[in-house]
Amino acid sequence: MGEDEQVSVAIVNDYPVVVLGVAELLRDPRILVVELASARTPDLPVKVVLFDAFAAKDGLAGVKHLIHDPKYDRVLIYSWNVREPLVQEALMLGVDGYLSKALTADELTAAVMRASNGERVVELGGSDDSPVNGNWPGREEGLSAREAEVVALISQGVTNEDIAEACYLSINSVKSYIRSAYRKMGVTRRSQAVLWGIKNGMFPEEAQVRP
Repeated sequence: MGEDEQVSVAIVNDYPVVVLGVAELLRDPRILVVELASARTPDLPVKVVLFDAFAAKDGLAGVKHLIHDPKYDRVLIYSWNVREPLVQEALMLGVDGYLSKALTADELTAAVMRASNGERVVELGGSDDSPVNGNWPGREEGLSAREAEVVALISQGVTNEDIAEACYLSINSVKSYIRSAYRKMGVTRRSQAVLWGIKNGMFPEEAQVRP
């Protein structure tokens, strides 16, 4: 890659508000965000695909086709969940990096640049209790990123047990996030939570959002 050549990046997640938030973090002259893909794969060939794992119903399954598509040179996972079993599973699948959402904008940019140069980058940025960057549905309503992800999965019909498995959380942790989210949402039942989630952008939206 030439010294003045920009790194082309596509950001993938099922929620437009999420990909737009990540794009804001990557505002750097060395990086050209060419596509923001929601609930679909990027149309354009790019140097780096940044797969935001927020509320990925199928867990790591959604990233497999990206890894093996020759249009995409490097594939990175971007997630608040940095538990070692999940990170190791992702690396065994063949991703080119695993990045924590606890990274600052400068740290995220540096990691993307290193990955574009062929390095396998693992930057976990502390524990999954660290502050989370970017944006997510439900943030303006007071939900933390962890609470929002659990509610988004509930809105998609995922059971507590499957949420725990997909997110590598204990069932007690999942229930704790649900209780705290329900208090903030003003609901008491799962059916109410699903309706709240649908009304507040918690259901995946297929769209192609140009940067």
